[in-house]
Amino acid sequence: MNFSKSSLINKSLIIVTVLGFLWACKKEHSDFSPDCSGPAKSFSTNVEPIFQASCATNSTCHGNGSGNGPGVLSSYTQIFNARADIRSAVASGHMPMNGSLTAAEKNAILCWIDNGAANN
Repeated sequence: MNFSKSSLINKSLIIVTVLGFLWACKKEHSDFSPDCSGPAKSFSTNVEPIFQASCATNSTCHGNGSGNGPGVLSSYTQIFNARADIRSAVASGHMPMNGSLTAAEKNAILCWIDNGAANN
């Protein structure tokens, strides 16, 4: 077979484009808009349990020894200091990596952050 240089370039571009779309679609990402109506969210009651169950699970996530993103997220101070990164990752759907949060869990985290991230 005799392929022209232009034909090979066009085919390569098509392959790269298709692979790019497949990679981008591996996990659905969309900006989540929280509904903060209702009672204010509490760190100890509403937010901390989500982090313990979904984020600070082990060193490959945000548990002890983690170097991922903002690092360990097992205490109020660590979570408070990383709140901007957390907000972005939760709203976009990037976190948690191995699963997903319910709308109620996303609301709890985002509304808590949006309302000042109090240690309550």
